[in-house]
Amino acid sequence: MQYTSVYQSPVGNILLAADEIGLTGLWFYGQKYYADKLDAEHEEKDLPIFETSKRWLDIYFSGQKPDFMPSVHLIGSSFRISVWKLLQQIPYGQTVTYKELAAKIAEEKGLAHMSAQAVGGAVGHNSISVIIPCHRVVGSDGSLTGYAGGLDIKKHLLSLEGADVSRL
Repeated sequence: MQYTSVYQSPVGNILLAADEIGLTGLWFYGQKYYADKLDAEHEEKDLPIFETSKRWLDIYFSGQKPDFMPSVHLIGSSFRISVWKLLQQIPYGQTVTYKELAAKIAEEKGLAHMSAQAVGGAVGHNSISVIIPCHRVVGSDGSLTGYAGGLDIKKHLLSLEGADVSRL
């Protein structure tokens, strides 16, 4: 069973979803793939994981780097989960390219090459935005390509982290 709660962020309302294991979703209202991993049968309920996640978001949106990670339950293929775990390794305030992520996945899997487009698809389907920082991935030319929450929100999040967005 999944449960939901709403968080009011400075860039719009966010829907949080969780199950007994951890956070399963964090979506900006109206974003692409909104609530795509949310069970049709779910209920709104206050849970400790939501309190922890909202505290994390409060710290984050105040312009600070949270020093803890809410429990997450990644739901997806093994490939997508491997990409999402790599996203968690991108340092606060820094960016990487889809090409760089693809090279890391290829190295981890012992492959000569990995498609940056395949990695981009996995990044785009990250259901736990912000906490799993897909907004830190940019195009190979440094452009702000793709973000399910919208490019304005992506730029806002990167600026909040102190990333140099002047070149993006």
